[in-house]
Amino acid sequence: MKNSKTNKEEAKSKKATTTKSSVAEDLRELFVDSLKDIYWAEKALTKALPKMANKATSTKLIEGLEHHLTETEEQVKRLAEVFSLIDVKARAKKCEAMEGLIKEAKSIMKETAKGPVRDAGIIAAAQKVEHYEIATYGTLVAFAKTLGEDDVAAILATTLEEEKTADETLSEAAYNDINFEATDAEEDENEEEDEK
Repeated sequence: MKNSKTNKEEAKSKKATTTKSSVAEDLRELFVDSLKDIYWAEKALTKALPKMANKATSTKLIEGLEHHLTETEEQVKRLAEVFSLIDVKARAKKCEAMEGLIKEAKSIMKETAKGPVRDAGIIAAAQKVEHYEIATYGTLVAFAKTLGEDDVAAILATTLEEEKTADETLSEAAYNDINFEATDAEEDENEEEDEK
């Protein structure tokens, strides 16, 4: 009887270990897939941010976008380092979410007149991008920690903090300057129409 019980316990323990191991493998695959996704997204942003800065009129917004471009270029390099640390070839996988966010930003820039209203639209589009990146990097940090990849988690956490700071900078620009200018421009436009 004792042998039977011991065998059952060993089998149960072995099954738990196997299940935990396969779950970890699945999480690792999800982690790597998510890294490929954000790698594509960051590379796409290195092309989109200059276009946004070119369409902006606010000096503060232009400088913020240009600064974030420099950060994004470094983030691409950091992601390549992460791939190296986990012994996976750095490859990008098309990120449907980022593609949609960039497409929306292009649409906003096309459908608004040059000036504070377009600047407000660019900020809104850029903040959507930042929120996506914050969610992604937060998840990647958690995955890396769970997988015991502490060095990788630290690298990704650096990028997460940069994304949070970029979002705060955009919020400050919107609240302190651009949204008020956009409101003033809209009021001036309405007054001109009323005079006609």
